[in-house]
Amino acid sequence: MGFFSKKAKPSQNAYAVVTGAGSGIGRSFALELAKRGGTIVCADINLDAAQETVNLIESQTSGKAFAVQCDVGLKEQVKALAEQAEKLMNHPVSLVINNAGVGLGGKFDEVSLEDWQWCMHVNLWGVIHGCHYFVPKFKQQGRGAIINVASAAGYTAAPEMTAYNVTKSSVLALSETLSAELRKDNIRVNVLCPTLVPTNIMKNGRLPGHYAGLADDLLMNHAFTTSDQVAIKTLNNLDANKLYTIPQPDAKLFWIMKRASPALYAKMLGIGYPLFNKYVK
Repeated sequence: MGFFSKKAKPSQNAYAVVTGAGSGIGRSFALELAKRGGTIVCADINLDAAQETVNLIESQTSGKAFAVQCDVGLKEQVKALAEQAEKLMNHPVSLVINNAGVGLGGKFDEVSLEDWQWCMHVNLWGVIHGCHYFVPKFKQQGRGAIINVASAAGYTAAPEMTAYNVTKSSVLALSETLSAELRKDNIRVNVLCPTLVPTNIMKNGRLPGHYAGLADDLLMNHAFTTSDQVAIKTLNNLDANKLYTIPQPDAKLFWIMKRASPALYAKMLGIGYPLFNKYVK
C-alpha cells in the first residue's frame, strides 16, 4: 500500500534517520517515532548526545535505536550515514528527518563570511545532502517520506538574522519544490516552520551579546509550545499528507500577514525594527 493512500501513516513503524537527534526537536522526533513502533538511527555531530537519545529510547519505549556520528554539512558523511542506516536497521529507510541546525544572528555588515559558511554548512547543505542521498533510495523503493526542519524565520525575514533567514527560506523552497516533484513517486514531504521552541539552538549558536538575555526570556516564557508537541504535530501532519507544519499561533499569524500583503509586511518590519532594536539594547 502506497503512502498516498488514505490509510497510510508514514510515522507508524517507521525506519527513520533523524539528524541532530542529540537534543531538542531532533531528540523529540526520535522518541516519538520510537513510541509509534519505529526503528531510529539517531545521527548527531556529537556522538555522546546521540547515544543519550538512544538510551532514552531504550529506557522509555520498546523501539530500537542506533547512534551514529555525522556532520551533515559533509557530503561524504551523509552518504555514509545513508548506507550505514540500512545496515544497522537491516531494512531500507522509510523516513528521513533533516533536523540538524545552528543559530546565527547579527547585523549583516558585522557577520563574517566564515560565520555565513558555518551556518550554511549545517542549515542548508545538511538538508540538501540528506535529500540528495535518500531521495534516490525512496524512488527505487517506490515510497518514502521526508521532513525538513526549516523555521518561521524562512518567511518572517527578521532583521539581524540574515544568514539564518536565508538558510531557512532555502529549506522551505527546497521542500515545496520536492513536494511537487516527488508526489508522482509516492514520496511525501513535510516542512516544519516553528518560531521559538525551547532547544539548545540559541545556547549553542552565534548570537550578539545583547540578545543572550532576551533569547533566554523568550524561550522560557513565550515559546507557546515544546519540542515534544512540535514533533507530534509534525508527524501527524506527515501522516495526513500535509506539506506545511506551522505549529504556533505567532508563526501562523506571521504566515498570514506575509502572504496577505508582502509589501506592507516588509514596510511594517522596517518601521518596527529600530524600536525593537532600541528595546533590546
